[in-house]
Amino acid sequence: MPELEQFDAGWQLRTATRRAKSDVANKLVSMFLHMLSRKLCEAWQLKIEDESYLAKVEEIFENRCPYCRAVLNKTNVIVEHPDGMNRLRAGLHVPGNVLLACRPCNSEKRRDDSLRALTLAQTGWESFLSHDGTRCDPSCRTCAYWKQLWPDLDLRKSELQQNTARISQFRATYSEFERVLPYLKEHLPHYLAILYKDCQTFADSRIESLMREFLEKAPIIPDHDRRPADPT
Repeated sequence: MPELEQFDAGWQLRTATRRAKSDVANKLVSMFLHMLSRKLCEAWQLKIEDESYLAKVEEIFENRCPYCRAVLNKTNVIVEHPDGMNRLRAGLHVPGNVLLACRPCNSEKRRDDSLRALTLAQTGWESFLSHDGTRCDPSCRTCAYWKQLWPDLDLRKSELQQNTARISQFRATYSEFERVLPYLKEHLPHYLAILYKDCQTFADSRIESLMREFLEKAPIIPDHDRRPADPT
């Protein structure tokens, strides 16, 4: 049984409150990307729910994880977006960018999806499959993930390359998405960054305003604690 990964409990507790605003802002970014996805799917007359799309996913990936080839079942499967749906990767919920993967790979891939700048590849999913153990610092956790799965270097390289080629083959069948992808990657992060910042700014001001109104009326804090501090 692998040793449990150590973590800093103090850091987790200190950052919990700071993460709250980011979680809300990220949710709005996700809503924006889903709305844009619906508009594009309508324009292309394509749907993720179509039986033909599911058949194509099954044909290419054979009910296996596209990253590690683990057999998928109801306990380990999760919807996966190769181009992550966040403000950095600007992926969409459209045909060609929606797959089924295993939960461990979905979780591990987030390290690359959260990087501001990718160094191993141009996309998060390709970067995730580029951690073959020869190009990163020895402490790289993603490289360690793949080494645990395929200890032999030659086998690891072969498997990662084959899985990269398989995903590329699948995505190439959806020319609509591939055609707009360069534009999305170049321009969409700018608008998502604005939305993310505006959301946090609004959250700060609105929460503070409502907090003051609530505490002025709430009998839960002594009066001297609720009064503004004397500037002198």
